[in-house]
Amino acid sequence: MRPVHFSAIALFFSAGIALAAQDSITIGMQLEPPNLDPTGGAAAAIDEVVYANLFEGLTRFGPDGAVLPGLAASWQVSDDGKTYTFALRDGVVFHDGTAMDAEDVKFSLDRARAEDSTNAQKALFAGIEMVEVVNPMTVRVTLTTPDGAFPFKMAWGDAVILAPETAGEAATTPIGTGPFKFDRWVKGDRVEISRNPDYWGTAPALATATFKFISDPNAAFAAMMAGDVDAFPVFPAPETLAQFEADPRFAVIVGSTEGETILAMNNKQTPLDNAKVRAAISHAINRQDIIDGAMFGYGTPIGTHFAPHNPDYMNLMALSRFDPDLSRQLLAEAGVTDLKLRLALPPPTYARRGGEIIAAQLRDVGIETEITNLEWAQWLEQVFRGKDFDLTIVSHTEPADINIYARPDYYFQYDDPGFQALMAALDTTSDPVARADLLKAAQAKIAVDFVNGYLFQLAKTGVANAKIKGLWANAPTQANDLTGVSWSD
Repeated sequence: MRPVHFSAIALFFSAGIALAAQDSITIGMQLEPPNLDPTGGAAAAIDEVVYANLFEGLTRFGPDGAVLPGLAASWQVSDDGKTYTFALRDGVVFHDGTAMDAEDVKFSLDRARAEDSTNAQKALFAGIEMVEVVNPMTVRVTLTTPDGAFPFKMAWGDAVILAPETAGEAATTPIGTGPFKFDRWVKGDRVEISRNPDYWGTAPALATATFKFISDPNAAFAAMMAGDVDAFPVFPAPETLAQFEADPRFAVIVGSTEGETILAMNNKQTPLDNAKVRAAISHAINRQDIIDGAMFGYGTPIGTHFAPHNPDYMNLMALSRFDPDLSRQLLAEAGVTDLKLRLALPPPTYARRGGEIIAAQLRDVGIETEITNLEWAQWLEQVFRGKDFDLTIVSHTEPADINIYARPDYYFQYDDPGFQALMAALDTTSDPVARADLLKAAQAKIAVDFVNGYLFQLAKTGVANAKIKGLWANAPTQANDLTGVSWSD
């Protein structure tokens, strides 16, 4: 029997380890998306799976919030600011092998802005007058008025590019141009994706990824500790973060999000159509108690629907300061007694835990609440689309979305011509100083109208295996972008 040298054995195991290098990941998510079509659904969980992974738009958000080229390699703007000409990338194909070209871009934008569009952010496309195919690799978009924010709008998940042949099945069988392709959706459990071998850009380090849906915070903690989940970018049990911080196997990733967390009020529902009643509710709320009790200290108080990290943010919290006596006085002035309101709570931890705290605070000023816990699909159907609610708690994670207050048919049904005029002026203003003034006026307007109760900016508190690198710390949009994620040796 010939002896085997230790150097040969070492080489064998070294090669074996290299072959077995980690190239898969399991990502935990608290909410399962209702579908997988970002152009036909409002749930943030859709983009958390598909944004930058399966679907791409003309532009995209980077991890710092910058607007970067996407399927458009570059673009030019006319002198009057009304025409954008996009030069598309060569060699882009959809996951089914068909080529992506200017006709697909025209189809996608026209579909999003059509009268019968189901796009949840249809307002992003309202300024488009015409989309023209110049040649297979060039698209010209003409706007009704100048809009310096148009590349920003095209970076939203709602503006991704689909093919007309497969757009109708995107909800269940998404076919995009991204670095990963859809493999399987096991309803109630997980979505599986894998590396796209025909991707036009840099191939991702990961070969496969699984998005695992775990709604219960205790189960999420157990899954991380057991290694069943490799990362939970938005971890639903912030009270356990200290335990993960003390464990060298894990990294705790704390950043900011675009998520304005609000106590939304139905402005057309009596007596919430009375601004004094809405003001009374706002003054009954102690924001810090909610942040401490529901989020274990993670979160930044806000007094209007605007992110504190935005350079144009105004601190307006004094307008709705915690003042129970003033709250009782306003209710008396409004002639409201024995008030009982329905509080509909979606599944996220901030809503369920925060709702209990807010119910106690409102009870203290004489307002009773009837709490109903809804699953996400129920919340979308009853509250968001059906507008059948009095109060609800939700975090609006879309970037720079104060313009939703200019939509009278939006779920909280605020209809104010003055605010709508501010947004109309913003759409046609390109000067940065003038835009900042308009944004500040808009923040003040909804604050003094007490449209909603403004609670806190949602922090991004994530947990991951310490060997994982490339996960986003902040959330400039609702996404789990895996294009730059890998495992360290």
